[in-house]
Amino acid sequence: MITSTAWRGKRYAVLGLARSGAATVRALVASGAKVLGWDDNEATHRDLWYQLKADRQALENEPGFSTKDWVKLPIDLTGFDAVVVSPGVPLNRHPVADKAAKYGVPIIGDIELFAEARAEMPAHRVVGITGTNGKSTTTALIHHILETAGIPARLGGNIGLPILGQDPLPEGGVYVLELSSYQIDLTHSLDCDVAVLLNITPDHLDRYADFDAYAASKARLFAMQKPGHAAVIGIGDAPSAGIAAQLAAAGRSEDLTRIAPGACLDQSRWPALQGPHNAQNALAAIAACQALGIVREAIDRGLESFPGLPHRMERVATRHGVLFVNDSKATNADSTAPALSAYPKIHWILGGKAKTGDLDACRPGFPHVVKAYTIGEAGEMFAQLLEGEMPVERSGTLEAAVRSAAAQAHPGETVLLSPACASFDQFKDYEARGQAFRDAVEALG
Repeated sequence: MITSTAWRGKRYAVLGLARSGAATVRALVASGAKVLGWDDNEATHRDLWYQLKADRQALENEPGFSTKDWVKLPIDLTGFDAVVVSPGVPLNRHPVADKAAKYGVPIIGDIELFAEARAEMPAHRVVGITGTNGKSTTTALIHHILETAGIPARLGGNIGLPILGQDPLPEGGVYVLELSSYQIDLTHSLDCDVAVLLNITPDHLDRYADFDAYAASKARLFAMQKPGHAAVIGIGDAPSAGIAAQLAAAGRSEDLTRIAPGACLDQSRWPALQGPHNAQNALAAIAACQALGIVREAIDRGLESFPGLPHRMERVATRHGVLFVNDSKATNADSTAPALSAYPKIHWILGGKAKTGDLDACRPGFPHVVKAYTIGEAGEMFAQLLEGEMPVERSGTLEAAVRSAAAQAHPGETVLLSPACASFDQFKDYEARGQAFRDAVEALG
């Protein structure tokens, strides 16, 4: 794990003891800090307590202490150095914000603790990736290219294992961090050697005063950089283009790489990076890796061998010349639209628990659809929306849709699960739905 003498003897309150919170507590305790921890789930709280019982002197709370009502808890934060919260805690609504403000205690996240520990770690670099869409793919792609090039790398932030729970890299390593706006909000000193912004579109507006405030959160990733550190920005939307213009006006043109929309690339050698959205993700990854000094030959090898991420346009199998693609992570029409543009002839499986009553965002991809197969709670509504646009089959279940699409698809065509819906009508989550798709494809024999 990552530790720091900077935390020794300090006092921290940690809110949320799931994966990142538990890793934070362990790192702080191992560094000699005093820790007061809470979790709404008393079993989670208790389990962590007993795992750390050998360090009982470093802990100040009792097993089972809960944060179900921060306002009424008799907590005196006098003398605490920080409150460390999970990015999932809505600071605009949660009482922890007022309580911390009352005692003048800063609220931070595990990424800020990582930033504080960097001075004691072997010489390294950090790449931070943010954006409304494409963060996970671009982060994983940069990490894969680095590993392909033989450079030690760690994946963390909003993807993979908690960063504080991972062992420090040897000298010359690179930490690749996926950063949500929430995580950026909780750090004030993360100086990324390479900062990447993919795009900004309306999202998470329940956590911000307005869209401009959400965009400003993304912009802070660049404000924390030292001059001379690289910035890679997609300029396909006005807010992102505005941030790039601000950096240029501030004299950072030499640090800045702009990724323009609609760039033509030969993606035929990158099987896991199909579609115009992945062209943009790839361009951002290429620019970031070039800023790190990776030679183009190594970058090309990484692009060609990148396996993709589970449930995000994941190539499951090719049977009798038909490609089967699992895009279960596409839980709304906007996230399904890129997949429909990625393949020329598609047997489209869609449906589930609808988030909206239309598929307008998918319309540009309709000419690519050979036939649609609707499933789940939204199956009938989507069937009615699509009839007249394309042939439609009301399949009902995912297994039935896979069997029918496989029987009707011809070599060179694609059977695509890209539901444009949440999964909760038939599955516990999108991952379970994606696994059911894999299982159904395997059962075809």
